[in-house]
Amino acid sequence: MRGKRNELGLYDIPSSLKRSAQSESKLGVSYTNTRYTRKTRRNLKGIIVQELEERIQKEGIVKPGNVLKVDAFLNHQCDCALFDAMGAAWAQHFKNTQINKILTIESSGIGIACVAARHFGNVPVVFAKKAQSINLDGDQYVSTVFSFTKQREFPVIVSRKYLSADDRVLILDDFLANGKALQGLIDICDHAGATVAGIGIAIEKGFQGGGDALREAGYDLDSLAIVESMDPNDGSITFRQ
Repeated sequence: MRGKRNELGLYDIPSSLKRSAQSESKLGVSYTNTRYTRKTRRNLKGIIVQELEERIQKEGIVKPGNVLKVDAFLNHQCDCALFDAMGAAWAQHFKNTQINKILTIESSGIGIACVAARHFGNVPVVFAKKAQSINLDGDQYVSTVFSFTKQREFPVIVSRKYLSADDRVLILDDFLANGKALQGLIDICDHAGATVAGIGIAIEKGFQGGGDALREAGYDLDSLAIVESMDPNDGSITFRQ
């Protein structure tokens, strides 16, 4: 059930589903329940990016091999209030794109996508599976991607029932490195005839080039935090300005 839209044009959470005060973000802001001032509306994305960058600096661990570990809040233990804030930022960026479906890939993108979907009118979320299972039946769209973190190829699979030429798709994921996973999702959208209306990423490793290649290809890519460099020797992380 949808609530009323707030001043950002997002849906307020119905009273029966409102979060407790303990689940509010570290900024002390409930992004879907607060009445926004004009200044807050203008600076919403900047506030969220700042919080995300601070969390990365404080809780992220840089490991050899260009690995950034943020499982304390993003992809193992999940900060749902932060996910909610990221969804609000993407909704502001993609407000004129008429999204009617969100596509992600298992497993780390699922939580982010489901929380973000509330800011897009509770559109359906489809996640590409990485292996065949008894729950996958009928015709399928299949592509192959290379995982940077796992250093291997795997299939990505979406049932044809859940993606079609009528869909304007927002692709969401937690990380963007070399862009191989995203390219697999884009391939699936192409096979379905669906339009990739935008791509939202929580953390982009800008020095690995995947994001810049997608922008050069004409995709509307909104990465909330872009890491320009990181050093496993001293743990330092520098963000793109």
